[in-house]
Amino acid sequence: MALSDMAGHLIRRLNQQSTFIFTQRTQEAGFDLTPVQFAALDAIYTHPGSDQAFIAEIIGYDRATIGGVMERLLKKGWISRVVNAQDRRSRELSLTAKGNKVRSALLPIVQDLQKEILKPLSSEKQEALIKLIRQVVLSSNKCDGGGRGPGFNSLQV
Repeated sequence: MALSDMAGHLIRRLNQQSTFIFTQRTQEAGFDLTPVQFAALDAIYTHPGSDQAFIAEIIGYDRATIGGVMERLLKKGWISRVVNAQDRRSRELSLTAKGNKVRSALLPIVQDLQKEILKPLSSEKQEALIKLIRQVVLSSNKCDGGGRGPGFNSLQV
């Protein structure tokens, strides 16, 4: 079987291209962040007051490494982390005013670059591809007992 016929290889290559376009477009706009940092910002915006473990679940990131993402967002002043009043072991995350401003500025850029990632495809094929990818990811989450990113099921997709 040729690499060009292997789903895993093609998905990895598309991820590389997607990350490159994301980085290029966001840096052109004056922002320094990764796709995972944007996903975390957006998830915190959508679910203010959530803890780090829940945000990791929502964006399909492992709990062990989400801490580094949160630390970088904290250092940039884009999120705040406060002790949960009901469970002192838990920390509630929310966007700061600066974080809200950054997310608002980034949202149209990120929405536009989605079209750029799939530019070679017609609108109909782009929609079909997204639907198929969503189906595979949702099915995988059900089959493996959640694994990385069971929160995908709770996303607005």
